[in-house]
Amino acid sequence: MQIQDNAFDLVLFDLDGTLVDTAPDMVATLQEMQGDHGYDPIAYELGRSNVSNGAMGLLRIGFPDLDEDTRARLIGEYIERYADRLCELTTLFAGLDTLLDQLDDAGCPWGVVTNKPERLTNPLLEQLGLYHRSVCAISGDTLSVRKPEPGPLLLGCDIAGIDAGRSIYIGDAERDIQAGLRAGSATIAAAYGYITADDDPREWGADIIAVDTQELTQIVLKAVNLES
Repeated sequence: MQIQDNAFDLVLFDLDGTLVDTAPDMVATLQEMQGDHGYDPIAYELGRSNVSNGAMGLLRIGFPDLDEDTRARLIGEYIERYADRLCELTTLFAGLDTLLDQLDDAGCPWGVVTNKPERLTNPLLEQLGLYHRSVCAISGDTLSVRKPEPGPLLLGCDIAGIDAGRSIYIGDAERDIQAGLRAGSATIAAAYGYITADDDPREWGADIIAVDTQELTQIVLKAVNLES
């Protein structure tokens, strides 16, 4: 699908690394947990690049000597710690507050489709003042499947009452682009997001790549028939 001017009526965002910069709180949680378990904290940039892989992804790099079953038993502890500091340092990515304002002013619906658990997604959106502005907030446990399956995106489109072919999905991981393509949405890869050194957004098959939030804003506003 080509992203054409004036062709879309719904904008859906991934959350971590796309719409919201959650890395400061998520990495700080891991570093604190490592210290309490007798590990040297990882470097912030290494943690940041792995945030889109969720709690387990962070635990893999934070506790590399543990087996998967042992790390899995640490997920609950990590989530409890993170929930306690959910929005201390977290913010929207620069410029995206203005983009959301412009979408709201024009009556163009937007929403969030994330693999983050609902118990974290909804409170975070509420603390950022975004929950009641978004047309939908689909989390990783809203359905029995999550990205890269298309179901969560299709649910978001259904809630908005807009055909998936008239929607854009923006994400900073290959699973986001796979989900968007399978749903029939146009896709934008957020190359400014949380991307590991061995990954390349150019290989994900997205319709277009946004190198920063300024470029993303320009692409989205043109696609929904708004001027930047």
